[in-house]
Amino acid sequence: MNDKRASCRSLLLNYIIALAFIIAMNFILPRLMPGDPLHAIYGDEALVAMTPELEKSLIKEFALDRSWIEQLQAYIIGLLQGDLGFSYYYKEQVTSVIMGALPWTMLLIVLALVMATALGIILGIESGYRRGRPQDHLMVAGLMFLSGFPMFFMGILLLLIFGVSLGWAPLSGAVTPYAGLEGIDYFMDVLSHLILPVTALVLVLVGETFLITRNTVVSLLEEPFILTARGKGCSELAVKYAHVGRNSLLPVVTKTGMSIPLLLVQTIFIEIVFSYPGVGLLLTSALDARDYPLIQGILLLITVLVLTINFLVDILYKRLDPRVRYAH
Repeated sequence: MNDKRASCRSLLLNYIIALAFIIAMNFILPRLMPGDPLHAIYGDEALVAMTPELEKSLIKEFALDRSWIEQLQAYIIGLLQGDLGFSYYYKEQVTSVIMGALPWTMLLIVLALVMATALGIILGIESGYRRGRPQDHLMVAGLMFLSGFPMFFMGILLLLIFGVSLGWAPLSGAVTPYAGLEGIDYFMDVLSHLILPVTALVLVLVGETFLITRNTVVSLLEEPFILTARGKGCSELAVKYAHVGRNSLLPVVTKTGMSIPLLLVQTIFIEIVFSYPGVGLLLTSALDARDYPLIQGILLLITVLVLTINFLVDILYKRLDPRVRYAH
């Protein structure tokens, strides 16, 4: 028990150090740039559009007329209070702007990740059990073909076929504007807007999970514990999923944790293709407007999300395989 607690504390400490380093870089880099710190944080274009009153307010808020220590204190206090700065483009706090887009992105990512992982595991187990058969060759060839498509191309292809040509799905957005829908009608409307973006993500993501699971299943089928389970009279379904399936989850969990940063980048392209009002589309607007506080806030949020998810994946990995707890 003590070893388990020490391992968790060590893991948590590593992530806290990584987070502290990222926050420090987010604070230091703009202030290392030549010129006025406010110009470095907001850019010359923003200051042209700012009123003198707003400029004075921001200088006071960030303590930019004081020492670095006082600026760092103001910055950390602001972060603890959820203050990521002021977006001059949207004329409101960065936190409020991001929170308006974040739920849509999280809905898209969570659905795609869960569906791609579950589908990849199931197909990988079935394909591994049928190694060398026509079904195995068909699944490997088909899924490898789909995973070779660039994410944005897959999104455009689905949009043209099912949105433009067939008219089966909405072309853009997360909800139908000015529809005034409520209850189940609103839920179905949101779901209809999610179908194409989620499908594009799943079709490209599922291949890697499938291949890892299949290869793991193939290597596990001749392991002694599988032969023992069969010798004890376990059903083939129990052997397939309770024994082989569970042990094939370990590399899948690792792959899922490592692929999350890439998934966030891919989601940005999907949101652009489908004009989906998530963080990716918001980041594009911030880049176009050179809204540096909003850009910094989004990148900091994405970094924190990646660290948090990787931390949870590490915890889950140790739950799936207790031997990992004693690896260090």
